[in-house]
Amino acid sequence: MTSAQDLQRLPSVPRLIATDLDGTLLRDDKSVSERTVAALAAAEAAGIEVFFVTGRPARWMEVVSDHVHGHGLAICANGAAVVDLRDGIRLLRARPLAREDALEVVRRLREAVPGITFGVETTTGFHHEPTYPPPFSFDPGATVAVAEKLLAPATPGESAVPVLKILAHHDALDPDAFLARARAAAGSIASLTRSSPTALLEISAAGVSKASTLELCCAERGIAAAEVVAFGDMPNDVEMLSWAGTSYAMGNAHPEVIAAASGRTVANNEDGVAVVIERILRRL
Repeated sequence: MTSAQDLQRLPSVPRLIATDLDGTLLRDDKSVSERTVAALAAAEAAGIEVFFVTGRPARWMEVVSDHVHGHGLAICANGAAVVDLRDGIRLLRARPLAREDALEVVRRLREAVPGITFGVETTTGFHHEPTYPPPFSFDPGATVAVAEKLLAPATPGESAVPVLKILAHHDALDPDAFLARARAAAGSIASLTRSSPTALLEISAAGVSKASTLELCCAERGIAAAEVVAFGDMPNDVEMLSWAGTSYAMGNAHPEVIAAASGRTVANNEDGVAVVIERILRRL
């Protein structure tokens, strides 16, 4: 699905490739194909940095930690955390959701969407309400309690663990309708998006997204948006694909992603990211 016209949109010398993981770089079985591994290595060898940009928490990054090369950088939790994968998983930057804002979002969503249930992702792990469904709730170290208790401010003399994002689940609503309804209720107090095919929303601090954190990381390296090639498949990728100078929606992408991207590639199971990288390198 890539074409000569798509390649004409590429910067003359791309400096950075930013790729989502699930539904994009990873196949549906969560593997990284040999072709994709080779393409990532070849991009690094050509002097193009590769950033993994994902909604996954840092603790779920082992799936690609064996495939990092010179940089090892990953933007996790939809922009709320930046980690280095080269020597373990080391947190470099957090953009947390203030607990008072988190509590207000929970209050508004409970009122607007009956039947909603919450999980809380922090810099140290995941915690959830008793009704939060498996398999999303699987974490042997999780604290199980209502969200209001999980998000309670620290007691005097203690420091609260930073909250990276809240997850909100509903058993019955259409995923896109759930997102629209929740955004209307939350207003500007937080950023809401989704990456799951189910009715599972991800809630970050206002202004925090894959795009805004990628922009910060690129600015630190003197990389302009025009020098970035990005890949994604779900609504949490829309801002990143719109920001990047060149962007590709996967063949399996959500309609909003297709509308936001400047080009298309084949599906994740057909190594769509590798297909474009190989063409970039041949052109260079």
